[in-house]
Amino acid sequence: MPDRQVSPATVQVTLIGAMAIWGLNVAAVKVLTGIFDPTTVAALRMLVACAALSLIVLVKRCGLPSLSWRQCGAIVVCAVLMVYLNQILFAEGLLRSTATNGALIMALSPLVSALLAAVAFRERLTLMRLVGVFLGFAGVVAVVLSHPGAGLSSAGAGDLMLVAAVVSFAAGGAIVQRLAMQLHPLTISWAIYVVGSFLLAVHATLESPGKGFDGLFPGWRPWAFILFSGVMATALSNLVWNRAIARIGVARTAVFLYWVPVFGVGFAAMLLGERLNLWHLFGFLAVMGGTYLGTRRPATVPVVAPN
Repeated sequence: MPDRQVSPATVQVTLIGAMAIWGLNVAAVKVLTGIFDPTTVAALRMLVACAALSLIVLVKRCGLPSLSWRQCGAIVVCAVLMVYLNQILFAEGLLRSTATNGALIMALSPLVSALLAAVAFRERLTLMRLVGVFLGFAGVVAVVLSHPGAGLSSAGAGDLMLVAAVVSFAAGGAIVQRLAMQLHPLTISWAIYVVGSFLLAVHATLESPGKGFDGLFPGWRPWAFILFSGVMATALSNLVWNRAIARIGVARTAVFLYWVPVFGVGFAAMLLGERLNLWHLFGFLAVMGGTYLGTRRPATVPVVAPN
C-alpha cells in the first residue's frame, strides 16, 4: 500500500539529505567514467543498487504483491526511462560534456517535471510555482558559473544526451506518481531497479563481452566509489525520491534538485579548500527561496497527499 504516514516536512528534510549525497555522486561518476566505460559504470552502479534494495526488501519483509499487467508494464517503462536510458545518457553525456554544462542542464529537471505534471495530472502552474522554478534555476546558474574556470561549451552531442536524460527521468517520475497510488514506494523502487539493472547488465555484456577480472576489479578505490554510488546515491536516495513523489508529487519533488550543485560546491569548499564568494551566497539564498515557492500549494487547494 502507498506510504501515508510520512509528513511532508519529514519528506523535505530527507530529500535535502539525498540531494547532498547526489552532489557528491556527480563527482564520483565523473571519476568512474575515467576508469570504466560509461555503460559498465551504469551497469555496476545499478547492480549494486539492486542488491541493496533487495536486502532492504528482505529485512522489511515486503513481499511482492500481485501486480496487474498494466502495473507490470508501467514498472518496465519506468525501468527503461529512469534506469536504463537515464543512466546510459547521463554517463555518456558527462563523458562528452563539461561539468558546467552538465550541472546547468540537470537543473532544468524541475521545469520539465512541472510541465509534465501540468499535462499528466492537471496540476496548476501558478505564478508562484513558476517564480520558484526560475528563481531556483537562477541560483544554480550563480553557483555554477561563479566557479573558477567555469564556462559554457558549445552545444554538442553530450549536452543533448544530458537533456534527454533529464526528460527521461522526469517522464519516469510522472509514471511513479501514478503507481504510488496503488503500490508502496519500496516495492516500486525495487521492481524498477531489478528490471533496469538486468537491461543494463545485458547491454554491458553485449558491448564488452571480453572484459575480464582485471577490467572489472582494477583496485579497491574504484569499487569504493561504486559502492557509495550504488548504495547511498542510487538505492537509498532514489528510495527517498520515490517516496517523496508518492507524498508530495513529482513537480514539487523535482524542485529539490536545485540543491545538488549547491551541495557540490559546498563539499568542494570543505574537502578541497575552494573559496566561496558572494555569488555562492546569492545562489544559496535563491535556491532556498525557489524551493520554498516551488513546493508551496495554492491557498485555494486543500493540502491532500497525491496518494
